[in-house]
Amino acid sequence: METLKKETFVVVDDDSMMRDMLKLILRGEGYSVVGEAGNGADAITKCERFQPDVVLLDINMPLMDGIHAIDEIRRVSIKTMIVMVSADATMDKVSGAIKRGASGFIVKPLNAASVLDRITSLLRTRKV
Repeated sequence: METLKKETFVVVDDDSMMRDMLKLILRGEGYSVVGEAGNGADAITKCERFQPDVVLLDINMPLMDGIHAIDEIRRVSIKTMIVMVSADATMDKVSGAIKRGASGFIVKPLNAASVLDRITSLLRTRKV
């Protein structure tokens, strides 16, 4: 039986199928998904409540997009690593997210192996 890894995640995407895919990838690797949200405003609430190690945050969402949610997530959950997950990977979006405090970027469409490689790499740099 797979033992759970200690890192916790909140998955944020307005597409419920995308959230389900990300949760499946994470749980398949033994990570704990403690919450999910469909927009940036709900993401802030979930991050404040659960204090996850990592939030996977889509950019283009209703009510509040991921870029605007970064500042508040950083404020309510200081230790949370923010990883943007989006098909909108223009240089402006990527650099804007990084400048605001995102630790990395995963480009859609998702490939389970590359998602896990990116997360593992980011978590490794965090522990150094």
